[in-house]
Formats: sequence, structure tokens, C-alpha cells
Amino acid sequence: MKDLCNNIAIALSYKGTTTTAAANGTGVDLQGYESAVLGIITGAEGDTLSSSVFFEISLEHSDDNSTYTDVAQADITNGTISSGGIWLKMDGTAGGDPDSAGLVGMVGYIGGKRYIRGVIAKTGTHSNGTILSMFVIKGNAHHSSSNDITAHAS
Repeated sequence: MKDLCNNIAIALSYKGTTTTAAANGTGVDLQGYESAVLGIITGAEGDTLSSSVFFEISLEHSDDNSTYTDVAQADITNGTISSGGIWLKMDGTAGGDPDSAGLVGMVGYIGGKRYIRGVIAKTGTHSNGTILSMFVIKGNAHHSSSNDITAHAS
């Protein structure tokens, strides 16, 4: 086995909370790292997701942590970007169904911007909400990381 812990850093972009509305995750600074992954963990769906009640998760990037734009297909690995930077649609269908077990997903970022964040869009009425959390794993550090846990409020 090789040491992974001292070669990555993890930052929270959107804290795990019952989500009923659209939200922007906190920007995560990638300075000092060569690779990144945006991950999402959900709880069981609180509302029955469908073609009219769903969440869309997108990835945005920025040079200054102020002006964000949608990523393009060339900026990611392990996924497909649709209009608006969307890489995951949670609508109760295969690949987008947290059902009773929850869902874990990730997309790699290989773009050239310093900051990234996840964005949650919602369609329909989410009365009960679904627990959502987004995080960024930063890898290939220029120097070994301190492996501290970085928390960001959102």
C-alpha cells in the first residue's frame, strides 16, 4: 500500500443538509494541486424524484473565486457535461436515483482555473428535501499536504 492521506486534501463545498432549494457551494482553492474531484453524497430521497421533481448538480470554475462560469466537457473526466455545466441529474432514473440507499457520485476536474464549486439546481416542489453534501478532493500536491480537514460553511 502507498500513502494516500498525505497526498490529497479534502474541502467541503456544500455541507450535508436537507436541501429543498437551489444552492451554490463554497468555492474551493486548488492552488498547489494538479488534480481535483468534485464529489457528492446524498441521503435517501426525501421526495419522490421524477421528471418533474429533480435536482441537477453542476460544476463551475473561476479564476478569482468571485466570477464563476460553467465547465465544459474538456474540463472534466469521468462524466458528461450537458448544458449549464450539469454533470448529474437526480430524477429517480438509473444513474440519478438516490432511492433509499443514497447516492455517491464524482466527476474529475482537469480545467485550468484556480477555484471550483458545486451548484445545486432544483425543479419542482421539494417539500421534504434530500440530504446533499458536496466536497472536493485535491490531489497531486506540489508538496505533501498537512492532511488537515478544511471546512467551509455554505
